[in-house]
Amino acid sequence: MKAAFAGVALIASFLLPPATASADNWPTKTIRAITSQGSGGLSDIFMRGLAEQLGPALGQTIVVENRVGAAGTIGARACADATPDGYTICILPDTALVYNPIILPQQQFDPKARLTPITRLYDLLQVFAVTAEIKVNSFDELIKYTKANPKKVNYMAPSLAKVAFMNELNQKHGTDFVRVPFKGGGDAVNSMLTNTTQIAIFGIGNLATLIESGKIVGLGMDGDKRSALAPKIPTFKEAGYNVEGITFFSLMVPTGTPKPIVDRIYAETKKIVSSPDFDRKFLHQRGLVPVLSTPEQTVKDWDRETGVARRIVKQSGLYPDVK
Repeated sequence: MKAAFAGVALIASFLLPPATASADNWPTKTIRAITSQGSGGLSDIFMRGLAEQLGPALGQTIVVENRVGAAGTIGARACADATPDGYTICILPDTALVYNPIILPQQQFDPKARLTPITRLYDLLQVFAVTAEIKVNSFDELIKYTKANPKKVNYMAPSLAKVAFMNELNQKHGTDFVRVPFKGGGDAVNSMLTNTTQIAIFGIGNLATLIESGKIVGLGMDGDKRSALAPKIPTFKEAGYNVEGITFFSLMVPTGTPKPIVDRIYAETKKIVSSPDFDRKFLHQRGLVPVLSTPEQTVKDWDRETGVARRIVKQSGLYPDVK
């Protein structure tokens, strides 16, 4: 009788959901943090700074792992494929979360089904900058200059939202801004300084020093208010333009990760990232604006940004098959 009871108890123990126990004991080993950018990228630097403090706060080491490629999707897949036990977290850009599923349906990867948000960490403010050599100081002056110099004004923009904005300018004003490819940040800056490319729309942290020196001129930038990095540059709204879509990065875990673990990571992350010292080292000088929304609010933001992304993709004109 006792043996039978013990057998039933043993079977019952295997049937109990593991989430509560794992959440109560977590963490007991090293945590992996996946970033979809290479070493030295914005999210890589941020994640390493966060890991230095988040690890001790949780009582375990956090090891950062770079999984680069496919505009963030390789990192997103690696995160989604991990066991949802709280030992894998990841920092992912908006491209992987809202744009790639729209423009690359053949990848058959649905981030909303496979990933759960911890928080929207920060927004990346991008600035619309022109080389000083063309001597323009406003959008109106730029449009006049472009019309007077047809097919001679090129631009670089890694963000699909900004490509859509440039197409809107062309349609609205009859201009012919030409998009050109670039290999990376260094390539982009050199192209601007030699006037090979006249316009760059990049993160303010990449261009602030050049703007301050007068080598390039900022005409407008993201955000509801001006950046302390470049207070003389108006927001796009102040310049008279409604530019949808802002680059953002979120902290995620594989779907199925216990809610108590998600909540604890969020609480510790918010405490760390909200500190003035962390802001000074890893956010402000790079033009990153902390958001730190709750997991629940981040889900709502994700839904909203997906709708915005679909409008932007259509407006960009680059993906005519997207309906």
